[in-house]
Amino acid sequence: MNDDIMEMTIEEDYPEFREAVAKICEGFPGQYWRDLEDQPPEGSYPTEFVNALTESGFLGALIPEEFGGSGLPVRAGAVILESIHENGCSAAACHAQMYTMGTVLRHGTDDQKNEYLPKIASGELRLQAFAVTEPTTGSDTTQLKTKADRKGNGYVVNGQKVWTSRAAHSDLMLLLARTTPAEDCKKRTDGLSCFLIDLREAQGNGCDIKPLGAMINHNTTEVFFDNLQIPGSSLIGEEGKGFRYILDGMNAERVLIAAESLGDGKFFIKKGVNYANERIVFDKPIGHNQGIQFPLAKAWAELQGADIMARKAATMFDAGEQCGAEANMAKYLAAKAAWEAAEACLTTHGGFGFAREYDVERKWREARLYRTAPVSENMILAYIGQNVLGMPRSY
Repeated sequence: MNDDIMEMTIEEDYPEFREAVAKICEGFPGQYWRDLEDQPPEGSYPTEFVNALTESGFLGALIPEEFGGSGLPVRAGAVILESIHENGCSAAACHAQMYTMGTVLRHGTDDQKNEYLPKIASGELRLQAFAVTEPTTGSDTTQLKTKADRKGNGYVVNGQKVWTSRAAHSDLMLLLARTTPAEDCKKRTDGLSCFLIDLREAQGNGCDIKPLGAMINHNTTEVFFDNLQIPGSSLIGEEGKGFRYILDGMNAERVLIAAESLGDGKFFIKKGVNYANERIVFDKPIGHNQGIQFPLAKAWAELQGADIMARKAATMFDAGEQCGAEANMAKYLAAKAAWEAAEACLTTHGGFGFAREYDVERKWREARLYRTAPVSENMILAYIGQNVLGMPRSY
């Protein structure tokens, strides 16, 4: 292990990014996000916000310079997403681009990289859809039912995906499908393959995308495949090794989602502290009361601890080290700390916490998601129990 590479930054890193992102977010106040929630699913995507981030170059931050990006480490991406959430906005409409493109970058062919990465970096193409989860398999990814059968020089895809956020607003989709029957594989993780699907061609030709109403505005969908024909050039890497390929993306995803939770937590603490200092009840600020003060202080302490783990996970990922445990723990701790901050903030605001104009209830709903997705707390605990502590597999 290279100790120089593994040096972890705990100071205020990338302050110029934090400042620039905050400036962009000023143009998209709470009213912008509330208005989107009032729209039907097809009109609720924050197009203007995503365009602003794209034009600033932030969404291409992790793409190498040779492909038109900035070539920055995942820690830089984490700071960008954290800052978006700290300033009351949501990166859910575009964060997938940062981790899905990693699968293409690390395992794609030269032709795939040259064809897609420059266009993703410039904003000409959007890679926002990550199709893995299915209605009947959930977290048991190795048992997914969607199949991609060889036909001539390509494949025919049949099956269904669910909770595929942003698919209706994405040009490309990363798909995980089974290419070898499970019973013919030695390991449960074998026989799965990754494909980069061009949704512009697929929709209406064997691919149907339907909006899925949810508690939060993540533009999530169900995707149906009915004899969708895709070219052999859609395959990423080797056939049957797709599960290993997406693990890189999943570790990056956990690091980046942890950063979003940290940003949410900071938003809630700032909002809660300001209200606690300003709100006068019984002739004194409510922040004078330990019942208000202590939950906010506790949440802040937990956020600081989660931040250290998130930095460690990002450092290990950028150094090319195995970081599955650290990435999962960062996501677990950050999501939990953000939720504690959300609860403290909502309680501090009392009845006004439920008023939409304060934006507390909107962010409160958003913060709760990350205790369930993209991986549930119980799955993370099971991973730690088995892979870190050496106990028997629990599932």
